[in-house]
Amino acid sequence: MPPLHSHSLPSSNKAFLLSTVKTLARSTNARPTKSLHAPIESLRRGDWVKLICGASFEDVADVRNLSLVYTLAGVDCIDCAADASVVNAVNEGINMALSISAVNRPWVMISVNDDRQDLHFRKAEFDPEECPTDCPRPCEAICPADAISLKSIPEINGTGSSTTYSKLEGGVITERCYGCGRCFSVCPFDKIRAMTYVRDPITTCNLLERDDVDALEIHTNGRGTNLFSELWDSLGDSISHTKLTAVSLPYIGEASVGVMNQLFSIMQSCPPLYNLWQLDGRPMSGDIGRGATKQTISYAIHLASTQNRPHGFYQLAGGTNLHTVECLKKERLFRTKTGIGQDALIGGIAYGGYARKIVGKVLRKVPTENGYGRIEDHPEHLLEALEAALALLGPVKSLQSHST
Repeated sequence: MPPLHSHSLPSSNKAFLLSTVKTLARSTNARPTKSLHAPIESLRRGDWVKLICGASFEDVADVRNLSLVYTLAGVDCIDCAADASVVNAVNEGINMALSISAVNRPWVMISVNDDRQDLHFRKAEFDPEECPTDCPRPCEAICPADAISLKSIPEINGTGSSTTYSKLEGGVITERCYGCGRCFSVCPFDKIRAMTYVRDPITTCNLLERDDVDALEIHTNGRGTNLFSELWDSLGDSISHTKLTAVSLPYIGEASVGVMNQLFSIMQSCPPLYNLWQLDGRPMSGDIGRGATKQTISYAIHLASTQNRPHGFYQLAGGTNLHTVECLKKERLFRTKTGIGQDALIGGIAYGGYARKIVGKVLRKVPTENGYGRIEDHPEHLLEALEAALALLGPVKSLQSHST
């Protein structure tokens, strides 16, 4: 049976589907107490969930629809590129979700970096005219973001009797590329390069002063603190506008805790209201398979066994997927507290590539006009996307299984 499109559904069916979406969303959103923001309550319980749209992912149509779906599903925070148009798209998606159902408003977080070494802040780049026309194009097949598009350009000979294909056009769709790097190694002609960049601190300050931006995340490599210190100083009073400041860094062995404590000391020049450490395991790999989550779990085990832990909440990222909660439970770290009345050792989980993948499959079904489609105009797809999101968030939020 072919899939139904919204324009072919009777209005009664549309109303029923939207009603089902509304009911599902409301049943998954716990109401906060008067004393705390809902996201902070989640961190303290250990069931915080953050959606990572991608520090370099700037496809505003997808960002908007992802934000809508995951707001309905009950995420506590949506992390996005530090770009005004992307922030606008996130808030548009959130506002549409709030108009559909009475759910909690997630915090909006922007991600920046202190140097060019972070993998999250790069784009793939190549000249398609340098590619042989008979290339099998493995880059297109491996790209998880559908960010590479190539097509052959026909050329008709002088007599008009035959057609040849002498070059390719297209290449990287820059706004969709989030820098995973999988295309680099599969190019048989080594034509693909990485274009790295650093987010502008002035732009970041302007964004942080907006009423619809709640949190900041700084990516740093952990191998030194000078660049972090320079960025922190350049952000100045804009930090005071945030409710939460996160620092994302990879595991660097036994030195990790010492570096984290140094970074925390630097932040005391303008102390954030709340701070969070993102334990970045295997970046941008959650969609690859079960084993991708092992590195961030190992990071969490190390921090949990350390006495001199840096102040703040802890959240897993990098390789997180449907198996992460199961692994945390196996290590007795899921919602585990240090003592009576204490916060959870691990505050929650951030989902990026895997979260985008499972909902992205549905987004590709949404009809578009001029490259833009609103998922709420197609309630059958909205319901399917919400159910996929809930299947991911459910184990963290301890939600009952929902199906229609």
